[in-house]
Amino acid sequence: MDETSKGTEYYAPIEFVAETGDEGRTLRDVLRKRIGISRRLMVRLKTSEEGLSVNGQKVWPNHKVVAGDVISLRMEAESSETILPQPMELDIVFEDEHLLVLNKPAGLIVHPTTGHYLNTLANGVMHYWQEKGERVRFRPVHRLDEHTSGLVVVAKHSLAQQQLSAQMSEGNVVKEYRTYVYGRPPAAEGRIDAPIGRQAEDPHRRVVREDGAPSLTFYRVAETYGEQACAIDVRLGTGRTHQIRVHMTHIGCPIIGDSYYSEERWNESEAAQRVSGIIGRQALHACRLGFRHPVTGEEMRLDAALPEDMRLLERELGKWAND
Repeated sequence: MDETSKGTEYYAPIEFVAETGDEGRTLRDVLRKRIGISRRLMVRLKTSEEGLSVNGQKVWPNHKVVAGDVISLRMEAESSETILPQPMELDIVFEDEHLLVLNKPAGLIVHPTTGHYLNTLANGVMHYWQEKGERVRFRPVHRLDEHTSGLVVVAKHSLAQQQLSAQMSEGNVVKEYRTYVYGRPPAAEGRIDAPIGRQAEDPHRRVVREDGAPSLTFYRVAETYGEQACAIDVRLGTGRTHQIRVHMTHIGCPIIGDSYYSEERWNESEAAQRVSGIIGRQALHACRLGFRHPVTGEEMRLDAALPEDMRLLERELGKWAND
């Protein structure tokens, strides 16, 4: 990140080299073909003093490109002025000038909400960037429930956010979870294709209902602990609020520790008594992410190991199964 003579801060330039097939096309068309740039982002770049350049010279989106041209995009630096920086220990899995990927602990909200302005992941990230001297806006590409642990991707600029959001909407981001549930699913592996909507009596609670949004979850049983519990690996086909929690309960296997979507028949079960006090939240962890890097195009595969409370739960369930 640097400053121009006018004092405006910019992120490092993102560069592309025009190919033979780009010859004679407008810069706008080349960027749409190359990276699927949005109309909104193109307008922002066009109106920025150093937003668009070819071979070091400022140009407009209708500039005709020649093979071999060096195309440069530069975005003005932004900051989340309303998010208060707060010192916090962060588990950073990956970081470059475009992305930050963190392993979020359970019990931490991703972004401040009304009445909850501190003690969120965003507060910690803003302090971290401030200490590094980076002026960056907090742009989470996706979110996790407060009591779900695991991988969260934060884009450092609008191009990275747009590219990753497009991959999400097109179903090209692999999101895998490990969870521990009561009971056993009807099959060792399968898909749960059941629409999810709000519950009329409690708008914060989601349920499977015919008029809900299409929702798809893939699962595979990784380990069984007798007939009363098992470990399940889950991959999301869609990303609805509380999707895994709702779908697991829908097939009769509520997540251990999830009081909001629990089933009465499991609350007093032998399994519930066995794990009582070991985990105080839903046993759900976002353990793996796969996506294409929004700028370099590199295939990314990132992992986050199980947190301590879920390892303790796994150990206890294993001991119980071997008793």
